[in-house]
Amino acid sequence: MKVTMIGHSTVLIEAAGTKILTDPYFGAWGNLAYQRLAPPFKTREEMAAVNLVLVSHNHWDHTDSRYFRALMADVPVVAWREAAWITRAKGAKNVVGLGRWEQRQFGPVAVTAVPALHIGLPGGFVIEAEGKSIYFAGDTYYGGFMKEIAAKFRLELALMPVTTFRVPMTMGEKGAARAVEALQPRTVIPIHLGIAPRSPLLRTGQTAEGFSRRVREAGLQTEVVMLREGESWMGQS
Repeated sequence: MKVTMIGHSTVLIEAAGTKILTDPYFGAWGNLAYQRLAPPFKTREEMAAVNLVLVSHNHWDHTDSRYFRALMADVPVVAWREAAWITRAKGAKNVVGLGRWEQRQFGPVAVTAVPALHIGLPGGFVIEAEGKSIYFAGDTYYGGFMKEIAAKFRLELALMPVTTFRVPMTMGEKGAARAVEALQPRTVIPIHLGIAPRSPLLRTGQTAEGFSRRVREAGLQTEVVMLREGESWMGQS
């Protein structure tokens, strides 16, 4: 298993001979309210040759219409069932909508849709491959459903947000540490670190390092691995 940070919440997961891309967003500038802190590691064209795409929700920094249009029509794009029509409207061709706790097999990889708490129609996913489970949280606050995820899956890895802005859009350091306690993953890779508010009034002092410190101070055994754009993590045996 290999996990590579493309940028922000776009992560390439390679397992069981399958390339899985999460929340594709390749914009280099951001928008009027948020700036992109670093360009993505790969271009849309370089990342078009994947086998499966997961979309947690359809906000601007998690979906890329130009990328969807570049994908081959036979590449499944998995989305939360209630939001699948939005993903199609953004250019995705082969959209597979999954409902709460619904699982679908894609060759040697199983994907289960799990709940999330966020503005809009959000969801998360658990990917099972090579006998291991990976939780991709998308954008979410802490929720009691995380204990249910832990009861159903023994998580090798959790990809999840760990900081937030002045108007909280995801878990912050404290909520993310609470999520680790509930989920009990072997490893956490922080995501959603690739944009920041342009206005200083909306920024906070929260960092992935601050989250990692909270995990250690809580006595939790989870390893926190920071990945910058282009860096990879190899699954442990």
